[in-house]
This record gives sequence, C-alpha cells and structure tokens, in this order.
Amino acid sequence: MAQSPNKPLAGRVALVAGATRGAGRGIAVELGAAGATVYVTGRSTRARRSEYDRPETIEDTADLVTEAGGHGIAVPTDHLDPTQVAVLVDRVAREQDRLDVLVNDIWGGEHLFAWDSPVWEHDLDKGLRLLRLAVETHAVTSHHALPLLLRRPGGLVVEVTDGTDDYNREHYRVSFFYDLAKTSVLRMAFALGHEVGPHGATAVALTPGWLRSEIMLDHFGVREDNWRDALDRVPHFAISETPRYVGRAVTALATDPHVSRLNGKSLSSGGLAREYGFTDLDGSRPDAWRYLVEVQDAGKPADVTGYR
Repeated sequence: MAQSPNKPLAGRVALVAGATRGAGRGIAVELGAAGATVYVTGRSTRARRSEYDRPETIEDTADLVTEAGGHGIAVPTDHLDPTQVAVLVDRVAREQDRLDVLVNDIWGGEHLFAWDSPVWEHDLDKGLRLLRLAVETHAVTSHHALPLLLRRPGGLVVEVTDGTDDYNREHYRVSFFYDLAKTSVLRMAFALGHEVGPHGATAVALTPGWLRSEIMLDHFGVREDNWRDALDRVPHFAISETPRYVGRAVTALATDPHVSRLNGKSLSSGGLAREYGFTDLDGSRPDAWRYLVEVQDAGKPADVTGYR
C-alpha cells in the first residue's frame, strides 16, 4: 500500500502492547488513523476480563483502530508469559514479515499501589506484582519483538511511562514501588537506545500528561464530554489531556525521518506537540509537565493560560 499525506503510515506495522484502554488505546487509534496495521494486546477481552474487571477490551480497541482508517488486530496476550509473547511475535512475523513500531505500554498496576505508603508499610505482594507488570513485561516483550523490528532500519520503540526523566529525578512519585516502576521504564528507553541505535532503530521514553483515561474519568465521576465538571473539586485537572494526544505524539515520531536524533531521550506529549505542531482533539496543546512544575507544584492557583 502506497503512503499518502493522509495515511503516512500505510504499509507499516505496529504492535501496541497494553492497548486495552488509556494511553495504549489512544496510541493504537492514532497509529490507525495514520494508516498503520496495528496489533493490539492485553488481557481484557470480550470473553474474559483481567483483574481490573473493567469493560474495555482489546477487541474494542482493534475496532476503533479500523474505524480510524487503519487495520486493527486484537491478540489476547499476557506479557508476563514469555511463551505467549513469542507466539504473538511469531504471528506478526508470519502475517506481516515486518514490525516498524513497538509501543510498550503495559501497566496493569492501578489497583496495586498505595499513595504515600513507605516500603515497610506497603503491601509487599502488591508492590512486587506491580513491578512485574510494569517492568518485567516490557523486558519480555522487547526481548521477543526487537529481532523482528530490527530486520529493517528505521524502527521505533516507545517506552510509555509516567513523568519525564527531569521531573522524576527531582520528585518522589506516589510510593516506593510506583516510583521505581516509572523510573525503571525511563532507564529502559535509555538502555534500548544504546542497543538498537547501531542497528538503525530508535528507542525513546514517552509520557503523557494528566491523562483523561477511562479510569480517571470514572474516578472523578465525569465523562469525556463533561470532564470540566470535575474542575470545581480538582482545579488543576484543567491541564489534562485525552489519550489521543499521546497517540499523536507517537505518530509524529513514527513519521519523522530524522527521529534518530531523539534516540534514548525522555519525551512528553506536550513537549512533542510544541516541536511537531499537533494538537489534542479540542485543538489545544496542553503542556502538563511544565505546568506541574511552574503552577501546581509551585503552589499557585490553577490557571492554564499559556500552558494549553
């Protein structure tokens, strides 16, 4: 399939690991909108829910990818199981003979961490489970998928995390286990950059800002069409963004012929929006990490003027 300005990723193949909801779903849909074939994985299917016990499924994500203009393919996968991941990658190789974009967005830890709970008080089993889901899954997936991605030069690996390298270096993030998980993913991208760079590929870490994921909207008792109703209780939520925003960041990276200049770097959706010129669905460009430092963490009243 020939590429076109409207479908710059036509003929390209992506694997979004952890695409059931949130950032993973937003990334998969935007890659589809750019014309890519997108394999979407996760443990929540129409036949069986994961321990999240939520309604979103990988089949729904695949349908959204196809509706956006790509080709969505749902493959149930537990990324803690190396055999399942190997079977997944073998299927991509057999059906497509290529992999151009690998997005490691596996998380699964929303119900496993406790805010401001020191390591000696935090539930140990939950903390260790969080690390396995957030770190080990990424390593397993990269181990099996990168040989396929490296068959052709120009491949892109995106490690999705929470927080930039600069922000996480200076700030304690939620709890010992959460902090360790999110910082480990940043370092993964740095290490992968050193390993895939000589083979013509690029690895980056990417963080969304304050994400209006399905779980976050439910937590605040709002929907995407009335999310501003939450601002009376949480004024700084005004800087939040849709999952499609970070999806547009990935698409911008995947279509940049000079993306190798960013190899090993820590990036954010807001920072890339300034560089590439894309917007969120409402036409704004929220820059959450700059806002957090300059407004929220500085103790100033919520005011997104100049930040979106």
